[in-house]
Amino acid sequence: MSAPDTSKNLAMRKLLVVDDDEPLRRLMRLELSKTFEVIDSGEPEQGLALALEHKPEAILLDLRMPKYSGYELLQTFTALSHTQKIPVIIVSGEAGGQTKEHCKQLGAVAYFEKPIDFDALRACLHQMAKIRQFIPRTEVRVRLRVALKLRGPDSLGKRFEEVATTENVSLSGFLCSCISELPTDSIVDVYLTSHGEEYVGKAKSVHSTSNGEPLWHYGCHFIEKTGPWVLK
Repeated sequence: MSAPDTSKNLAMRKLLVVDDDEPLRRLMRLELSKTFEVIDSGEPEQGLALALEHKPEAILLDLRMPKYSGYELLQTFTALSHTQKIPVIIVSGEAGGQTKEHCKQLGAVAYFEKPIDFDALRACLHQMAKIRQFIPRTEVRVRLRVALKLRGPDSLGKRFEEVATTENVSLSGFLCSCISELPTDSIVDVYLTSHGEEYVGKAKSVHSTSNGEPLWHYGCHFIEKTGPWVLK
């Protein structure tokens, strides 16, 4: 029996592109329309209205647009209760670690420089879709930096222990960054380290991205939670 075709299900997912570069928006539609229903706008104000109307799976956002800063729109997307659970991916011609870190602090989940590596972008969107299967849309994610200690097997099967910091948290999981490379679906022991070392439980790594950076970004979902957590 042949494997089920999931492309039809993925094609029903909506992707919002907000960028004033019309040729780039056409290219994005061409590159991504096989997997997503691409909705796009060159007007930031309309972009916000489209996000509220369509509740897309993810938002691709440029930083430099007339009349409205992409930074402001990013902050609006991640602050509004109706859009704060939608992952925002920055797609910009601006390079530099400081710009990327600022976007990360404002709530962006990934950053791609122009010209876009569409293979890497598609892989990122696929991982985002995967992790969102484990976090209910009704579950609020909070941008919160929490110090954790993770213990478990790395991609080579060796035991590791590393301090990591969350980028956001929810009742059932968290997004964090660390140096160790973990295989997808690996299980780690999670400890809170703000007051000594408190065991929280076991979490599964359900998605990972690196974007060529030294740090890996992991989305983790609790499969067992027996200790205290930052959200109750």
